[in-house]
Amino acid sequence: MYVDGFVLPLNEARLSDYTAMAELFARKAQALGALGTVEALGDGLEHGHTTDFFRAVQAEDGENVVFSFMLWPDKATRDAGWERLMGDPELQPGPQGMPFDGKRMFWGGFKPIVSAIELK
Repeated sequence: MYVDGFVLPLNEARLSDYTAMAELFARKAQALGALGTVEALGDGLEHGHTTDFFRAVQAEDGENVVFSFMLWPDKATRDAGWERLMGDPELQPGPQGMPFDGKRMFWGGFKPIVSAIELK
């Protein structure tokens, strides 16, 4: 298994735009081999003394934090899937642009070291 993780700021006024984009992205990723995707909106996030999710994305007034992860069967499937996803014209920003500030988003790929998820 291979995991992609994402954290980004989201102005809650753009939540429906983001949800529509994320649903389309998830469907296309699954068609390319992703096992599943979770998109989660901050609920109960605390402001830390040293760092926190809000600081990590430089959240501004009216913004919350989205934490997302995508599971793939392996890194090779993930790499091939991402190459196709990034070239998909349906996933390119439209006239309204992205529903979040991509400059304050961060992401990465992860090799699981412990997993209690049973994939069917």
